[in-house]
Amino acid sequence: LKTGRVKSLQFLDQHDNSWNVKEMTTYLEEVETEPHHINLYFDGGFNRETYSAGLGVVIYYEQNKKRYRLRKNALVEGLTSNNEAEYAALHLGLKELELLGAHHIPVTFVGDSMVVINQLTDEWPVYEEELTRWLDRIEAKLELLGMTPEFELVSRNQNKEADQLATQALNGVDILSKKQLDSE
Repeated sequence: LKTGRVKSLQFLDQHDNSWNVKEMTTYLEEVETEPHHINLYFDGGFNRETYSAGLGVVIYYEQNKKRYRLRKNALVEGLTSNNEAEYAALHLGLKELELLGAHHIPVTFVGDSMVVINQLTDEWPVYEEELTRWLDRIEAKLELLGMTPEFELVSRNQNKEADQLATQALNGVDILSKKQLDSE
């Protein structure tokens, strides 16, 4: 472009939308002010004796050329299994993304539940009615927010922060924090 030899330049995104240079530049400037480069870690813990669940969510993102970490947990009553707690934790994370104003962007969802990750990626079928309801809620929220999800299965060791938040919720410790991270 700077040499003047390019007459026309088009960009294609993952949805086969076509963008010219001016549209792409404007879009990138707008995205910079919104949350982007999002990695959401989620975990759920379940107490079989009380049928209560601890949900933990950690969201790493960039906004206005700064990096942030948001941590949130919640205690939920009336769930029936650890798998349901894992789905509920992911749903809590989606609600937090909505509150942040994140929309129409790719998001990486990171968890240690083989069941949830494999069911969300259609690798495994969903037989349990309560899990089907959670799956439907999550897919509806993703569609509403226009997010392109990428799901990543990690070991429990790589999901310690979300796991700790879920455990703290089960122990009655509420956490909601947002921290600007040092640029590295």
